[in-house]
Amino acid sequence: MMGAAMLLGTTSCSDFLEQTSPSEVDKEFVVSTENTLRGAMYSIYDKWRSDGLSHGNGTFYNFIVSSSDTEIQPEAYGSQLNRWVPSYFYGYVDATYGTRGTENIDPFGNGMYESTWTNFYGIIGKCNPIINSMESKSDYEEMMKGAPTILTQIYGEAICMRATCYYELIRHFGDVAFQVEAGKIATHLTNRDSVAEFILQDLQRVIPVMFRSGETTGIDKSNFSRTYAEGLVGRICLWMGGYQTRRTDMGDNFYTKLDGSPVSFEKVSESTSRKCFYGRRSDWQAFYTLAEKYLGDAIANHGNIVFQTTDPRSGDRYGNPFQYVFQQTMVGWKTDNTFADESVYEVPETHAVGNSERPYAFGRPSEGGGSNAYPCKNYDQARLAPLYYYNDFDPADKRRDVTCAITGSNGKGAEQLINFSKGSRCKGGIGLNKWDENRMTMPWTAKQRQSGINNPFMRFADIILMQAEVKAALGKDAEARSYLDQIRNRAFGSAEAAKTDAFIAKCGSLLDACIEERKFEFGGEGSRKWDLIRTNKLGKTIAAFYKESADMINDLKTKGYHEFANGNVISNYVWTKLVDAKKLYGYRLTTQCPAGMENDPVLYPSWRGQNDDWAAVAASNGTKADALTAGDLTNLAIKGLFTYIDPDGAEAKALEADGYKKENWAVDIVNNAEQYSTLIYNGYEEGQPPVYMLMMGGNIIKNSNGAFHNGYGFRDE
Repeated sequence: MMGAAMLLGTTSCSDFLEQTSPSEVDKEFVVSTENTLRGAMYSIYDKWRSDGLSHGNGTFYNFIVSSSDTEIQPEAYGSQLNRWVPSYFYGYVDATYGTRGTENIDPFGNGMYESTWTNFYGIIGKCNPIINSMESKSDYEEMMKGAPTILTQIYGEAICMRATCYYELIRHFGDVAFQVEAGKIATHLTNRDSVAEFILQDLQRVIPVMFRSGETTGIDKSNFSRTYAEGLVGRICLWMGGYQTRRTDMGDNFYTKLDGSPVSFEKVSESTSRKCFYGRRSDWQAFYTLAEKYLGDAIANHGNIVFQTTDPRSGDRYGNPFQYVFQQTMVGWKTDNTFADESVYEVPETHAVGNSERPYAFGRPSEGGGSNAYPCKNYDQARLAPLYYYNDFDPADKRRDVTCAITGSNGKGAEQLINFSKGSRCKGGIGLNKWDENRMTMPWTAKQRQSGINNPFMRFADIILMQAEVKAALGKDAEARSYLDQIRNRAFGSAEAAKTDAFIAKCGSLLDACIEERKFEFGGEGSRKWDLIRTNKLGKTIAAFYKESADMINDLKTKGYHEFANGNVISNYVWTKLVDAKKLYGYRLTTQCPAGMENDPVLYPSWRGQNDDWAAVAASNGTKADALTAGDLTNLAIKGLFTYIDPDGAEAKALEADGYKKENWAVDIVNNAEQYSTLIYNGYEEGQPPVYMLMMGGNIIKNSNGAFHNGYGFRDE
């Protein structure tokens, strides 16, 4: 198996245009047995895991998980132009930072453009030899007519991997080089419609000969399964049936279907200067109908994947199945190869091996150092906008406190307030709470970025919400409503608490409600930006965001607080005090706040606190317990988080007399007003196509010998 992986590892050169290799003669060996084929596929999975473009570092980290009205950049604009500018449609600001726009971007100036392109093609280059060799086998047709086998399953996994990479490429770049034969050189850009139709046909061909997760030994949620393939069909169809920005500089007949017939469009806007338009295919319903079929199949029969509607943990401290979904990914280093019940596919991580980006880059922040800390440093690139936390979430929604962290860790076993000054760790605004090393069964404290928490890449909730949206778009409202109800009823605990009729009325339609629901279900998971683009909701969403931001900031400046329509109040200051939660409640790590205890400043908001016994963790890891905070004051009591306290009034004075201290809260939003308002999506222009793509890097253009040219106003040199 290792030999097969090594052979396959030589088939992909650093330049994606040149994928020939002496090892092409060994392709027959690679697919000769189940073991050699699986070894080759392990090599591909490892590159996918280590590159992390769509789930870890790379584009997910830099441009996706912090680039919407809900998911925002933590660090200052001026210090992170290479992240901010592409994230928000290449806008410009005043002379403090200099003008920005597609025409001013240096294609050599951001290595992420080039590495994203080449790394995706590096994975594709590893898939092609497996796929080509399987398809050239003498018994190929016979295999494809029969029941799933391990050989057809692995072949299906290679098809899924290639399709996933092409899906990500056309989302990131638009029209791309298309390579499906090992050793061939791409000589031109292929339109995205042909690419998408090809990979959709590929997926439909292999789905019947793939196993669902748990259907046979060795096929678990770290493998691309039949259910993943069905969900991927849904993702591709919603993207291709949705609104996109497309080039007009490639000729009148550039956009064609796989059979060569022209594609027609419903256009929303067009730019002559950037030579592009924004619109969707006129036959978008065909994609939605295809998605409906395969998402329906996934929902009807999904192996050992379940939609988590109950919390199996006992006691009123729990009762939150949404949190349990993520709790299951936070296993310890002694329990590898376990997966969340609701995961369709997880990128597997192992403690102390490579870099694990959850929670370091996408989890509850910690000020801890690089090693022997409690927990170690967690940077947290996935920050949530204050409007998302205070204004958008219904306070009764159990997903809010699971998603949003208003406290982090000081790295020595105590809780610390996260502030709104720009930065990282316990600066940068509200953090992501879905992954927290405090909650791991056996946390790894010896070194940062080695927690071993898996990366959930597709959850069953996504399949359900995609189907809800598809059904609503096709006019099947009763079915759509049943799927939407599943998601909301779990989030609120009951249909009565969910108030879905009122939610639909607020959104304007059932379809709009299905799309908006994704904002709450997938906060911090990188869905929101793509959802707004493909549904043509950018303009309305951005206008509402700017208005609500301006109202909030104006009130904070003039009154010191702002009240939202849902009754929440955000104030310039809050009051905090460290307490001994173990003495008060018997535990330090808080869970769901029990009903009726919402006024308790330690238990509400829910899902914070600290690991119950960091000293025992230190002992188990052989690290230094003397680095822990002295004493038992580990939990933060917070006053004024949702109600206004006059800093000069009697209540504030009484709190301070009781040991509370006044801390900056929304005043730091005021101090960084542009970065919480007008700099977000500052490149969006009403009536103009949004330019959300990445450019092909300068070396990609140069090495193509004239085959490729950037569009959308980007330079080639």
